[in-house]
Amino acid sequence: MELTVVMPCLNEAETVETCVRKAIACMKEHGIDGEVVIADNGSTDGSQQLARDAGARVVHIEAKGYGNALIGGIRAARGRYVIMGDADDSYDFTALMPFVEQLRDGADLVMGNRFKGGIAPGAMPPLHRYLGNPVLSFVGRLFFPSKIGDFHCGLRGFRRDSILKLGLQTGGMEFASEMVVKATLQGLDVREVPTTLSPDGRSRPPHLRSWRDGWRHLRFLLLYSPRWLFFIPGLAMMIVGLLASAALVTGPVTIGALAFDVDTLVGTAALVVIGFQAVLFALFTKVYAAEEGFLPEDKRVRRLVDIMTLEKGLIIGGLLALAGLAGLVASLFHWQVNNFGELNPRWSLRLVVPSATALIMSFQTIFAALFISILGIRRTRETPTDVAASAAEEAAEAVRRDEAEEKKTAQATPDTPAAR
Repeated sequence: MELTVVMPCLNEAETVETCVRKAIACMKEHGIDGEVVIADNGSTDGSQQLARDAGARVVHIEAKGYGNALIGGIRAARGRYVIMGDADDSYDFTALMPFVEQLRDGADLVMGNRFKGGIAPGAMPPLHRYLGNPVLSFVGRLFFPSKIGDFHCGLRGFRRDSILKLGLQTGGMEFASEMVVKATLQGLDVREVPTTLSPDGRSRPPHLRSWRDGWRHLRFLLLYSPRWLFFIPGLAMMIVGLLASAALVTGPVTIGALAFDVDTLVGTAALVVIGFQAVLFALFTKVYAAEEGFLPEDKRVRRLVDIMTLEKGLIIGGLLALAGLAGLVASLFHWQVNNFGELNPRWSLRLVVPSATALIMSFQTIFAALFISILGIRRTRETPTDVAASAAEEAAEAVRRDEAEEKKTAQATPDTPAAR
């Protein structure tokens, strides 16, 4: 079978029959060997029977959520290609050929773009049209090497085997972003075609919740991009903190009517520590995600980890600790010069704060080196098939040993009649 059209469904009695008939008519018109699968997520309005009557195959998906319904429908699909779309009659299931043609041409994922194809009046709320979709799609293109202009279009086609290999896991609306992000990171052939969006045919409000689901999309994009979540903000804080601290160590800094002194130095030192910790978190996340298969391995991170071994990390951490201790010892001498009496904090803190910062960063470096070494330990992952195969090999080896022992025993024991 060439094509399966998958539609998630939760109480879509008003529109599901129309959507199914449109998809079947399109496939018949163009001679496509295909089917329509309704991934029902627990409808209570008779949507299942209406879909069957229209010619669809209904599969029940127990786990709730848009993503769970879709992944269940994709797994149940029999077609080599899958086109997914909402069962609310907002997408045109009579215009599936642009997706099919791109898939036949070798594309792994074909996204619809509603902004290029046309959005009918009233089809998309202004909040989604002018803020939500453009901003989240921009963030997706910024965080990941993707050219997709409409990250959240619900009408899209793909090779079933290619998408199943991605190991999609999100169960909610962020499933739409996860598919694009993982396909892009894995280097799949992702393309885009114009599509249209019409007002849906339901009398009830949609399942989508603007702010909740928008945040879930943004959260997913952040969590899958350690560079933008940790590294870039952390590096920016470190640079600002280091430059400001270097300027304040020598004395107060005045800019116009503003005077910056040791109080600001404490803040800039904290900025350095927080930024350094964020950069380390980016490194931890990259190494862990690559080891577990969440993200593809980053060659630059792998090269850095190979260069910065545990021993080098301990040495760098030790040197930072020595620098911090030297500063603290110098501050003690400064205190001694003042007969261990009261010191002017405007000058004593200029020595103590950088020294304490160096000590903190030394321990951060040492702990980071140890933690990355732990993350780098390779684990042997045995599947049930591997375990069964090992058990069969051990049993066969035991039988061979027993047969060899019996043969030796028979050769060593003289024949009874001959012995007489």
